[in-house]
Amino acid sequence: MKTGTPGFVGARLREAREARGITAASLSELSGVSPQAISQYENGACSPNSKTLETMASALNMPLPFFTAPSRSLEGDTIFFRSMSAATIRARTSAKWKVKWLIDIAMHIGQFISSPAANLPDLGLPTDPLLISDDDIENAAQDARRYWGMGDSPIGNMILLLENQGVFTARLELGAESLDSLSMLDPEDGRPYIILGTDKGTAVRWRFDAAHELGHLLLHQHVNKRILARTADFKRIEEQAHRFAAAFLLPMEPFCEDLFAVSLDAMRAMKPRWKVSIALMIMRARQAGFLSEEAEKRLWTNLSRRQWRRQEPYDLEMPAEEPRLLRRATEMLLSSGMQTIEDLTANTQLSSADIERLVGFPLGYLTNDFTPINIIQRQPINTPSQSGASARVIQLKSRKNETDHNA
Repeated sequence: MKTGTPGFVGARLREAREARGITAASLSELSGVSPQAISQYENGACSPNSKTLETMASALNMPLPFFTAPSRSLEGDTIFFRSMSAATIRARTSAKWKVKWLIDIAMHIGQFISSPAANLPDLGLPTDPLLISDDDIENAAQDARRYWGMGDSPIGNMILLLENQGVFTARLELGAESLDSLSMLDPEDGRPYIILGTDKGTAVRWRFDAAHELGHLLLHQHVNKRILARTADFKRIEEQAHRFAAAFLLPMEPFCEDLFAVSLDAMRAMKPRWKVSIALMIMRARQAGFLSEEAEKRLWTNLSRRQWRRQEPYDLEMPAEEPRLLRRATEMLLSSGMQTIEDLTANTQLSSADIERLVGFPLGYLTNDFTPINIIQRQPINTPSQSGASARVIQLKSRKNETDHNA
């Protein structure tokens, strides 16, 4: 009689499959295991033998320990998606698991490397987002800037700003062009996480996505999940996050002072300074009352005539902002000798490729010979301190020498 794999957890097989964005039928084609058997394994009706599990694990590019870890669910998590209505359920589910994996990595590294604490302001807005007005959102953006001591200057690096406030961010392909970004607060410790999809976009688009997700984190912390399931209410929540992103990236007063003429050429000249799209500037000019409805239409028409809807000036020249907080922490962890690459993959129960994507390493970085980097000379850290009996914790400071809004 064949026996199954001791400790096998069917829910983890489903998690791996959903995270990869494939159906049971697709996994069957990749592994040679029947869809019926896969369904039984996932539902806990039976356990695969060791050879079958190895075959499925190889097809999913997951380490074997992943399938014996405790089961978990996506139920109860409030995750915000930009373009949620257009994204497929499969793509959203895959992205949700990627956030879980990002948390797994951050939580493990956090046992050794102490990152900046989460520092999001409580803006005192109504708990019902449908009661939040446009004026409330404009004020909320100003209050957030004031809370972080930013003033009204352009934001030099949006991701650096977020990371210095303890927001873990990642950039990776989400497998759907209709899925731009997502965010959530970890229900266990309140740590904020943002993933920016790189399936399409430009540097200014990704900056807007990051500000959009910040809007969700600040405006919609206490939203009832049932609201997200209602199309009209969800649309309103997305509009609020859009408005916040616009107000946060382009504060109305300094934007109006800089706009020397309400024209595409004037906005083109402003783009390198503010690092936002010309399309966003058109919308802000309309919100500021500088444009009539007819004048706005003319600008959109001219934008299309110049073929700037598809690609604006400077889109190819402006580099994408890259997350560095988790990458620095991982480099420090490995360079210090507190963990090896094998320890990292074993404790997170993720493949090296998944860790590379979520942390921001080049693919293959963890599978090649690792050359220690003198992080201590390159980045300031506090004197190592003891945290419990099992781990030495190194403090990873906010990069205040790289000014948040002028980086």
